[in-house]
Amino acid sequence: MTKLKKTLLTTAIIVVSSIALIIIFISPIAKYLVQKYDVKYLGREITLSWAYVNPFTGSVHLSDLKIYEEKSDSIFFSANGVTANFAMLKLFAKTYEISEVTLNKPRGIIIQNKKELNFNDLIERFTPKENRDSTKAPVHFNILDIKIKDGEFHYREEQIPVNYFIKNVNIQSTGKSWDADTIAAKFSLLPGIGSGDMKGDLTINLENRDFRFAVVTHKFDLGIIQQYINDLTNFGSFRANLDADIKANGNLLDKEDLTVSGIIGVNDFHFGKTPKEDFAAFDKLDLAIIEVSPKKKVYLIDSISLNHPYFKYERYDHLDNLQNMFGRKGSNISAAAADKSEFNLIIEIARYVKILARNFFKSDYKINRLGIYNGDIKFNDFSTTEKFAIQLNPLTVIADSIDKKNKRVNVDLTASVLPYGKIVASLSINPQDSSDFDLNYHLQNLPLALFNPYIISFTSYPLDRGTLEFRGKWNVRNGTIQSENRLTLIDPRVSKRIKNKETKWIPVPLIMAFVREQGNVIDYQIPITGDLKDPKLNLWDVIGDVVGNIFIKPVTIPYRTEVKNTEMEIEKSLSVKWQTRSSSLLPSQEKFVDKIADFLKKNPEASVTIHPQQYKLKESEYILFYEAKKKYYMLSNEINAESFSEDNSLKIDKMSVKDSLFVHFLKKQTNDSLLFTIQEKCNLLIDSAVVNAKFIELNKQRKNAFMKFFKAVGVEKQVKVFADENVVPYNGFSFYKIEFKGEFPETLIDAYSKMNVLNDEAPRKK
Repeated sequence: MTKLKKTLLTTAIIVVSSIALIIIFISPIAKYLVQKYDVKYLGREITLSWAYVNPFTGSVHLSDLKIYEEKSDSIFFSANGVTANFAMLKLFAKTYEISEVTLNKPRGIIIQNKKELNFNDLIERFTPKENRDSTKAPVHFNILDIKIKDGEFHYREEQIPVNYFIKNVNIQSTGKSWDADTIAAKFSLLPGIGSGDMKGDLTINLENRDFRFAVVTHKFDLGIIQQYINDLTNFGSFRANLDADIKANGNLLDKEDLTVSGIIGVNDFHFGKTPKEDFAAFDKLDLAIIEVSPKKKVYLIDSISLNHPYFKYERYDHLDNLQNMFGRKGSNISAAAADKSEFNLIIEIARYVKILARNFFKSDYKINRLGIYNGDIKFNDFSTTEKFAIQLNPLTVIADSIDKKNKRVNVDLTASVLPYGKIVASLSINPQDSSDFDLNYHLQNLPLALFNPYIISFTSYPLDRGTLEFRGKWNVRNGTIQSENRLTLIDPRVSKRIKNKETKWIPVPLIMAFVREQGNVIDYQIPITGDLKDPKLNLWDVIGDVVGNIFIKPVTIPYRTEVKNTEMEIEKSLSVKWQTRSSSLLPSQEKFVDKIADFLKKNPEASVTIHPQQYKLKESEYILFYEAKKKYYMLSNEINAESFSEDNSLKIDKMSVKDSLFVHFLKKQTNDSLLFTIQEKCNLLIDSAVVNAKFIELNKQRKNAFMKFFKAVGVEKQVKVFADENVVPYNGFSFYKIEFKGEFPETLIDAYSKMNVLNDEAPRKK
């Protein structure tokens, strides 16, 4: 028995020692073999700090693992630690099973150059070269309980280029068994740059490519889009973030096989020239989806809500803001879309959305509510000699129950037109036939002076008075148009001609004599008939009125003359208009101010208050143009400040800001490819402090020119001048608003009485 015990003990010691020796030595041997045969079997260098292998329990741990790029010293993949447990007993049943694998702080880099990826060599290396021998017993492979902890993964696209990464990546999956087709996983991650987070779960069938997923994001930064935008634009800035809680299922092999439900919200969207200058923006776009399924032809949406959208469109001497950004007629986008070797996320999303939406009107669709709230739409035109600007703000569009099953869908639009005006429109459309609709619109209270940049450019005559109104009613059935459109211009008045080399000349005062009707209005019915593809404009009402005016107006000349004189008497008694960038009163204005001074002298109890209404935007633009032209003129003609004369000043005034030599001078002086307008270039050339100082001096000169008549007769104490107000005047010119306190001039009282009588006479239309 003693001998047996010794034998057993010795055997045990040998076995334990052998196991210990195997465990002790197999780990460094494993590390050695990995690093010795890495290139032979993997085609890449691998380094480890240490390895632990236990062949009895199947445990493996690799510390500080680094896998390098092919034939490079750059790291392709690394991890602080990789741990795996192998089911050793199942090897005898020809089943290779990793029962658990954990990657701690892995870091991977995917690099793409056109269609080439930095792991293509691995795919090629491990792709079977020949068909397997079906007579051999199959070998099964399982990988279970996969965990990725605190990972970081980078993506680089060399051609565009794109450089993006995600961090704090955590993935947990039950893995994949040889006899199961599906693999499921839960994940969470953060964007590498910016705010937000994303989490969700995914299940995919590797056999038929069916999938389903659920994703929740909170303020997830969409900064990656900026890098794809750079490929489509010559310049530009983008930012936005995403809120989402969506569920979807479909098939990877069929793009239309997708069913989605949930909520999507895009927030703080900004896209434009620079981070501080937007072309398009909105606070929030919310989309609440009941069910969208292109394959089933179902589009059921609870609501679409767009809050505070902003859009700015600008025209320049060369192209516009969008074409300058995306190329002429979108050439940058066309070129990127045509390059099949290049992947652009934006283009791929656009293509996919097109596929999803192409059968919308042929499907069962419903949108319970669509709303656009507090919109802001701007249009600026810098191609004219002075800037034209108009704005819709706030803009509201509401549509309730857009349902294919309904007979009609109603859409209402209301907007304030800045600086003055309003537009109201309502649309009732057959949801099953877009060529069957009713449209009513009304544009009202638009000042004609707003359009002076165009009117001056094409005629050289500005308008300093008048209101535009345009209304219409369209009934369209099967594409056939029956419409009534009425254009009304109330009290249009032509001002003094502006002489400039670039402005065309048209005798507007003569034309007005023919087109204006008896009540000093232009009021025309303009029917539009035909069909939507070939509408026809009927101008017989316009022609008839013009011909009629030739015969009717001579009879009413005395009446119209009296109306005009009376209106001007009232107007000049209540205001003094200033020509842009001028501090001089016209002779008729001097006589009028002199009369007020005499009236105050004769009526010591009477007084007047003056409210200067300064059109700073326009005045400053004119001052800026003048100072820039002056700088060019003095440099090109070698004139200094001492020799600068009034004649030089007149020549500068007549010089157009579109003069080719002046434009060339500005371009040379500023040398900035992102300055598209004359105004921007002049602003860079002339300091804003100079313009502000000139504007302040102009207002002082106007006040002095106005007050000298009152000082001359010693009644300046009866005149109170308030501080300047910077406004956008309805009639397009700076002016002094005059209010009488106490006694009123008899001429003004008489004019009001006469106007009341004239308004009641037959020739005067309401």
